[in-house]
Amino acid sequence: MTPFLVVFALMIVTPLVYSMYLSLFRNQLMGGTTFAGFANYVTALTDPKLWDGAGRVGLFLLVQVPIMLALALVAALAIDSGRLHGRSFFRVGLFLPYAVPGVVAVLMWGYMYDDRLGLTASVNDLVGFALLDPYTKRWILTAIGNIVTWEFVGYNMLILYSALKTVPTEIYEAAAIDGAGQFRIVRSIKLPAVRGALVIATIFSILGSFQLFNEPNILKEIQPALISSYYTPNIYAYNLTFVGNQVSYAATVAIVMGLVTAVIAYIVQLRGTRREA
Repeated sequence: MTPFLVVFALMIVTPLVYSMYLSLFRNQLMGGTTFAGFANYVTALTDPKLWDGAGRVGLFLLVQVPIMLALALVAALAIDSGRLHGRSFFRVGLFLPYAVPGVVAVLMWGYMYDDRLGLTASVNDLVGFALLDPYTKRWILTAIGNIVTWEFVGYNMLILYSALKTVPTEIYEAAAIDGAGQFRIVRSIKLPAVRGALVIATIFSILGSFQLFNEPNILKEIQPALISSYYTPNIYAYNLTFVGNQVSYAATVAIVMGLVTAVIAYIVQLRGTRREA
């Protein structure tokens, strides 16, 4: 276990402790770095920019994660059913977007969202009116959610599909002999089998939602008027560090959001474990 513990200490524990250390100081233009105690945490708890971004990420999580996991579950059940022709093709095809680098995926979708040259323009020209309008304040978060869903449906599908493959075939044979139809098998055998994997996928998705950064940060370069410097907590912390030179307060923001994420993930895990029990 020593190699793992060494890497864990260097890559996880040390940066975390150093971030906590930085959060106790304040970076000032006049006077340099001074000890601030817990003043940064008090500021963060009342910072409207931080909680505006956190609220946006919370909304993103509540809408995008259930849709993504539902699509992943349907795909896993379809591939596992044995009635889908070309299962290997669909399995690889759904997983392939996850293998595409995030920057490339966002740039690709960013081009398709363009209402002058992209796919959006072609669709709007076809129907004769502005049916799709992703580059607006109203729809930009939905557009980001679409990109994230496209990227991670296949990843979550693979987690759920792996859980389905652990069910012994004898159980399906016994259910068929007892006269159970496909929907009864899904409800009584397959869904209980994937409950644990679904909890894991949900926790991973919660962590990913609170870490939302690549998609809005790249789209900001394309549509700077739609995405602010505090659009998500991660973007806010990034701009505090590299634009505002407020490293200590950025560390505080990161720690506060880390605690919020940990609490929500723990609640989901606890509820999932209780249901499974």
